[in-house]
Amino acid sequence: MKRTVSILLATVLVLSVGALAGCSTGTNQPGEGDVFKIATVVKDSSDPWFIRMEEGVLKFAQDTGINAFQKGPSKTDAALQVQVIEELVAQDIDAICVVPVDPSACEPVLKKAMDKGIVVITHESTAQQNTDFNIEAFDNVGYGAYMMDELAKAMGEKGKYTTMVSFLTNSAHNEWADAAVARAKEKYPNMELIEEERVETEDNMEIAYERAKELLKTYPDLKGFLGTSSYDAPGAGKAIEELGKIGSVFTVGTSVTSVAAPYLDSGAVEAVTCWDPADAGYAMNILAKMILEGKRDEIKTGADLGINGFESITVSGKYINGAGWIVIKKDNMMDYDF
Repeated sequence: MKRTVSILLATVLVLSVGALAGCSTGTNQPGEGDVFKIATVVKDSSDPWFIRMEEGVLKFAQDTGINAFQKGPSKTDAALQVQVIEELVAQDIDAICVVPVDPSACEPVLKKAMDKGIVVITHESTAQQNTDFNIEAFDNVGYGAYMMDELAKAMGEKGKYTTMVSFLTNSAHNEWADAAVARAKEKYPNMELIEEERVETEDNMEIAYERAKELLKTYPDLKGFLGTSSYDAPGAGKAIEELGKIGSVFTVGTSVTSVAAPYLDSGAVEAVTCWDPADAGYAMNILAKMILEGKRDEIKTGADLGINGFESITVSGKYINGAGWIVIKKDNMMDYDF
């Protein structure tokens, strides 16, 4: 009888320990069996681009069973984004994926996260220092050159143009614009960059629209806008449409169908280029998962992340490129309904 009681007590003890382990809320270690907690922080939770990114984050959560979710400020503001990150770092998370508004503003809080043992993955931030890896959908120089090729085609390879960025502090946007300008100098000698070569739009379509209107009045012979924020080309397109300049002024830039469709349809925007933000969100989370599972050494050139555009990544130190840009025009925009 005593032996039976002893066995029962031992069994209860084992079950109790197992139950407590299953309820653990501590930071997970590889092999523990707990569900990792991965937060993705975007620039603006209401932006259609990041609404689409959240689809990728939630699909990753569904596919893996990992507790993955997305947060962001209600508007594109560096200080508000840092506040969101601070709040998450103070919580019990295993990894954080960030698309910074201002990479330099994020450095202190991302360092705090890394010092705490939180895995950090960034996107659209090629100069970020406090990150395990920064991943891009493509080589930024190649992407900027590609956008310029599309704008040059629309402009007949001649005329005055300008470039637009969300913020002068956004490293990726400025790299695309720099590469576009370099491409024009190299390949299109009859295209001329105006004095206001870099227009800041604050990732806001109305500001892009107002700036485009101002520039078209200041430079009556201005013929082209190259935008990097998802609102730049649509904003410039709105100004082109309103001023009756469709067919004589052209705009190309990063955007998505959900934002640019009316202007693609009217001809005010010639083309938009992009990558699928859902795939980028998924890719960031995949990298975080690999590191949390102790598979950092598998993140190397040629690795397949199992996502469109990331089937054979290029890794240089902590910086990763895929190969996944697309071009959207009036005749194919419904193929990319995000």
